[in-house]
Amino acid sequence: MSHRDADRDDGRDETETERADRKWNDMLQELRVIQTGAQLTAGFLLTLPFQERFEDLTTGQRNSYLVLVVLAAVITAMVLSPVAIHRRLSGRQVKDRLVRASHVIMRTVLVLMALLVTGIVTFLFDVVVDRTGAVVVGGSLAVLLAILLLAVPHALVDD
Repeated sequence: MSHRDADRDDGRDETETERADRKWNDMLQELRVIQTGAQLTAGFLLTLPFQERFEDLTTGQRNSYLVLVVLAAVITAMVLSPVAIHRRLSGRQVKDRLVRASHVIMRTVLVLMALLVTGIVTFLFDVVVDRTGAVVVGGSLAVLLAILLLAVPHALVDD
């Protein structure tokens, strides 16, 4: 077992193994938050066809709805994948690779969640208000999410 500090400049006294364990535990907490959001949005979407007004949707609105359902299913699968990979690789001393792969998966999931949230809001405004309102609100939300998910984290990095 190595006792050398994985990164002397980060203010932590931890080995590479301890660092991988910490990062994995951090990711699990993040996955729980993302999973809850994905489940809520998917659950919301799955109730819509059982509403009376669903039959009144245009073909375009139905197609948008179906794209959103597929997107929610893809997000759910992706959120589950790091845990499934961990189960398969547990005990093989590859947690650092698991953390790196999960990081890529989670970044992708965040982008897809932003698309899903934007899509749901756009869809709802299209059904309840009109297409113009949907485009304005959906576009505004997309800009806000880009700022929050891309610009803010980038601005916080000292590099």
